[in-house]
Amino acid sequence: MAADSEPESEVFEITDFTTASEWERFISKVEEVLNDWKLIGNSLGQPLEKGIFTSGTWEERSDEISFADFKFSITHHYLVQESTDKEGKDEESEDAIPQSMQDLLCMNNDFPPRAHCLVRWYGLREFVVIAPAAQSDAVLSESKCNLLLSSISIALGNTGCQVPLFVQIHHRWRRLYMGECQGPGVRTDFEMVHLRKVPNQYTHLSGLLDIFKSKIGCPLTPLPPVSIAIRLTYVLQDWQQYFWPQQPPDIDALVGGEVGGLEFGKLPFGACEDPISELHLATTWPHLTEGIIVDNDVYSDLDPVQAPHWSVRVRKADNPQCLLGDFVTEFLKICRRKESTDEILGRSTFEEEGREVADITHALSKLTEPAPVPIHKLSVSNMVYTAKKKIRKHRGEESPLNNDVLNTILLTLYNQFKSAPSDSLTYKLALCLCMINFYHGGLKGVAHLWQEFVLEMRFRWENNFLIPGLTGGPPDLRCCLLHQKLQMLNCCIERKKARDEGKKTSPSDNVTNAYSGDAGKAGGQLGLDHLRDTEKEKGEVGKSWDSWSDSEEEFFECLSDTEDLKGNGQESGKKGGPKEMANLKPEGRLHQHGRLTLLHNGEPLYIPVTQEPAPMTEDLLEEQSEVLAKLGTSAEGAHLRARMQSACLLSDMESFKAANPGCFLEDFVRWYSPRDYIEEEVTDEKGNVVLKGELSARMKIPSNMWVEAWETAKPIPARRQRRLFDDTREAEKVLHYLAMQKPADLARHLLPCVIHAAVLKVKEEESLENIPSVKKIIKQIIAHSSKVLHFPNPEDKKLEEIILQITNVEAIIARARSLKAKFGTEKCEQEEEKEDLERFVSCLLEQPEVSVTGAGRGHAGRIIHKLFVNAQRLTESSEEAAAMALPEEELKRSGYPEERRQNSVSDFPPPVGRELILRASVPRPAPYSKALPQRMYSVLTKEDFRLAGAFSSDTSFF
Repeated sequence: MAADSEPESEVFEITDFTTASEWERFISKVEEVLNDWKLIGNSLGQPLEKGIFTSGTWEERSDEISFADFKFSITHHYLVQESTDKEGKDEESEDAIPQSMQDLLCMNNDFPPRAHCLVRWYGLREFVVIAPAAQSDAVLSESKCNLLLSSISIALGNTGCQVPLFVQIHHRWRRLYMGECQGPGVRTDFEMVHLRKVPNQYTHLSGLLDIFKSKIGCPLTPLPPVSIAIRLTYVLQDWQQYFWPQQPPDIDALVGGEVGGLEFGKLPFGACEDPISELHLATTWPHLTEGIIVDNDVYSDLDPVQAPHWSVRVRKADNPQCLLGDFVTEFLKICRRKESTDEILGRSTFEEEGREVADITHALSKLTEPAPVPIHKLSVSNMVYTAKKKIRKHRGEESPLNNDVLNTILLTLYNQFKSAPSDSLTYKLALCLCMINFYHGGLKGVAHLWQEFVLEMRFRWENNFLIPGLTGGPPDLRCCLLHQKLQMLNCCIERKKARDEGKKTSPSDNVTNAYSGDAGKAGGQLGLDHLRDTEKEKGEVGKSWDSWSDSEEEFFECLSDTEDLKGNGQESGKKGGPKEMANLKPEGRLHQHGRLTLLHNGEPLYIPVTQEPAPMTEDLLEEQSEVLAKLGTSAEGAHLRARMQSACLLSDMESFKAANPGCFLEDFVRWYSPRDYIEEEVTDEKGNVVLKGELSARMKIPSNMWVEAWETAKPIPARRQRRLFDDTREAEKVLHYLAMQKPADLARHLLPCVIHAAVLKVKEEESLENIPSVKKIIKQIIAHSSKVLHFPNPEDKKLEEIILQITNVEAIIARARSLKAKFGTEKCEQEEEKEDLERFVSCLLEQPEVSVTGAGRGHAGRIIHKLFVNAQRLTESSEEAAAMALPEEELKRSGYPEERRQNSVSDFPPPVGRELILRASVPRPAPYSKALPQRMYSVLTKEDFRLAGAFSSDTSFF
């Protein structure tokens, strides 16, 4: 058995020599991609319209293939077109040549301004490119190049694909492509030559024609006509200085103390350099034939002035320096600084001499000190002097800001301009800090101005001077937090001022002065005289404002009011009955509430004078919300939360009780919340229809907060209640908050104002130029900024994006002004010519290339010609020689017409680019072959020479 099994164990290894090689796998992958993209067969499209390569939509799709371990990317580029009818396609498909071959002879899209290089060289609407996937890889050896060309030739033959297939060889920067296109019985080879040094015989048309004729090798003796398209490109770089309208800022005037010329609060605008670096003029002869024109190494008929078609494009300066963008960018940089104001300028300027900074609560002790003597002759200079005196002790005579500059800024901040809209103080402060940061000492100047500003705020608080440039009322939560803080400080100053003025007025005027601005919850407001009469009629005896408490711990303990308390509110509060309360004297009445009467005694219902609710900033609201949230959801927590939120309600109830002795909760609800008092028509015992009212269901809930508050409330008028809003404490908190702000924090607060001002400045400048594309961008900036700046502490990256958008718009407007100045749109006397020029300038900004109407003979063409002539005179000779030669040259031109053409050629510099397209339809390779399109493109620049040829041949018998 073992012997029999031995031969079976010997298995011969069979090598399959039919296994595909790497080369065959590569060809198979190319065929697979072409099949997946459905590029098989001939798909004839519509004839190409003029300019479709630039205005149309180009799309591409890519895939990755590999040859062994070398990776290639295969990309399909195609122009999106509407599908055409396929009727009659089958009949013509056998004889029709591929679409790409037909495009070689199309003249509608020569020299497209914006397209793929193969589109410009060959005029193709669709093609496939195989290139090394990695940027650093390249196919350098000739054998590898031939192997790739053989691969694509086999793939095209196997699949029947009629789309040109190119292979990129050599280094990527050379843009060197070889390719092939196959059709039924025809083939086009795409070849290319790229040289650094141009042979002399190929710098003109005659030499290139020789190459083209020798390449196509036409066997016919009378050679079919060769169609020629020529484009010469001239570059204008030397702009004359007066063509740039933007005047740079006068730094000497800004720094040297000439304060009269300063305009703080106004942002600068414009580019510091010409944003248009070059003007490219392309002169084109689109349809020429051999023999019509002469262009060789001795003589040329290619006069740019006589070219039938001119087109212009402008080259924009890379990242031009723009004033507005720099201002906002430099201000954004402050946000990244970490130094405090004291670290920048030295010791704290808020220290008192010989004392350390006390705790903020000790500021209340100043209330017991004698009131400051008011300054009758108030002026900004006095305020500035006082503030300067406080800080000069700690920081020598040298300051980052010049005195004149500082006074100018403070005048700007605190004085309202008659000719300008009343912008907020915060808005002006942001702009002034922005200018200080850019022109006057940078971060130190910002810290200095901020210290002066904070000292000014404290001075105004202590001396009862309202802060100008802020709207009245509580803080506006739609504004930045710094603006809210300043509004809060203004509210404190207003309350303190009213309280201090109340000390000086007579008792009869006390209530009027204090509450003339108050309004009832459901009624209007009467005049001062009527209010005063009402109070006198009701026997109101005004109490001194000395009874106000300056802290929450103190509550109405002045001797002058002790007796009144014993006789009125406090004693009656102890008795608590409505009958006892009805015997009290009414106090704190504002005016009668229409025809409403008290339900139980029929007395008229009076609206009381009430305290205003305490104003809140957004950070205080957040703190309050956090405190209320921490109370939890328990019954005790909910009850405590309700009590905390009902302080204003309790105050109004006490005021109502004092104004309407003998009132009940139903009376208060009828005034305070009429919806919670429900009235119904009922029929009484006598049959009469009467109104009967009762409290709503929510008011009858057990342990209702309204009922508890009503039982707790005592009949105390508003003027003798504890303040809901402690203006002294809140003002000190605001001043402490301002003093602790670092320059970075300050910049964060004010950056929305700066961006807002920058957007308004851009809109203002755009309205003068009327550029459609800019209007669209501005709308995008506004929408983007609204989202980013809506929340506090936005990301720096998003802020930089907004500033970059603003800078781009500024550059576009600067380019428009530069072009308008160069083309002299404002100097045009004829309205029609002015409109044409403005339209031409607008197109230059938005389009890659613009045709010049009338070429060199049109209005715009003459201006361009003049620009080149002026530049040539400056480069060829000095200004004096040009001035002396100008009359003589003009005489020659007018006296010798035959020399005019030669002189006009010298008006332009040598062309920086020469492009030629040669086309012919000739039979190859035999006289009896089918006539097929032949094309050669040539471009000659200073350091580059390229020939791109597409040569078709009939393969039916070859």
